Amino acid sequence: MNTSIYIARRYLFSRKKMHAINIISGISMLGVFIGSAALIIILSVFNGLEHVILSLYNNFTPEIKIEPKLGKTFEPNNTVFNQAHRDPKLVSYIEVLQEKALLRYGDRQFIANMKGVSNDFLNNKQLDSTILHGSFTLNSGGQNMAVIGASVQGSLGVNVYDRLTALQVYSPNRKASLNSINPADEFTVKYIYPSGVFSLQQDFDDMVIVPIGFMRGLLDEPTAVSSIELNYKRGTNIKAVQDDLKEKLGEKNYTIKNRYEQNTLLYKILHSEKWAVFVILSFVLVIAIFNIVGSLTMLVIDKKKDIAILTSLGANKGLIQGIFFFEGMLISMFGCIAGIIAGFTFGFLQQKYGFISMGAGLTVVDAYPVQFKVTDFILVFLTVTGIAVIASGISARLSVKGLDEIKQDL
Repeated sequence: MNTSIYIARRYLFSRKKMHAINIISGISMLGVFIGSAALIIILSVFNGLEHVILSLYNNFTPEIKIEPKLGKTFEPNNTVFNQAHRDPKLVSYIEVLQEKALLRYGDRQFIANMKGVSNDFLNNKQLDSTILHGSFTLNSGGQNMAVIGASVQGSLGVNVYDRLTALQVYSPNRKASLNSINPADEFTVKYIYPSGVFSLQQDFDDMVIVPIGFMRGLLDEPTAVSSIELNYKRGTNIKAVQDDLKEKLGEKNYTIKNRYEQNTLLYKILHSEKWAVFVILSFVLVIAIFNIVGSLTMLVIDKKKDIAILTSLGANKGLIQGIFFFEGMLISMFGCIAGIIAGFTFGFLQQKYGFISMGAGLTVVDAYPVQFKVTDFILVFLTVTGIAVIASGISARLSVKGLDEIKQDL
């Protein structure tokens, strides 16, 4: 065993003459322990929240979305789309016809984003996790049904269990005569009953999901679509599929986006929040670890006689510096490893039992979600190690600063 490490280990685990050194060393180790545990817990919770948020968004965000470059609609009946529809890796091929429309329910009005979807939209088995009231049903007994966002429900006061009051949907009539005397002729009016209320996020909660046949009748659009949404089996190389579609369709006429490109701002916000918290907690670790400098300075004072004896026996400055450098590293590493284990244990218990709740009224998750990533454990360990090396290096240099004076005093 390296002589410096051996002596440092003896100093760490042996009883010091000055009780204050024990306390300061313990406080330094406790600070590293708490900081490391907090980093693991916070990063794991952020991973869990990111997973939950993205999984919810993925219910309404396809893996690949194809939209027209110009205009609102395009004809989907061509060779490329037909080939994509027959792809064996495909889970769902969703034709979408989307437009804003005026809704009336009783005496209230609301301008909503109407999204007509084909039957494959319901292939997503996680849709029910977004439902607050009712069910995610688009057709019941041959009758079209609507699933409305929470903002729509709040503005209109919709009761999904009331089968006597329908939503009235108004859309401009594209074939109306400009010389029509009756203003009502300028609008197409359709009626549809709500089956459920979903809640996701403000960007989606003003949306009403209906069958695409209902939207075709409302907009008098028999074949065109606003977009095509594609979802594939797990393990499919989405980047390769996207590049292939871009090559075949051409980027002049269509925009072909993956999930990240559809929600760029969301991904950036999630990542920036996580790293902002990491940086803040890292500063806490810096303060905790630099307490080691004070602890080791007092240890140097306590071990003046030992230092003089070692130098008399031929120990050079490198050996003396090594003792206090490894002393600081041992304090940091013990605190770090114990903190990582404690953070993992706490996160595992929260993951299994969910004893810390997010509050009442949330149906998606009842307790704070936790998801572990190996990279987070490595990152925390490397962060503590890097800060500890700097702090221990400073302490080691101070340990030999007055070495000649120590020898003369003794």
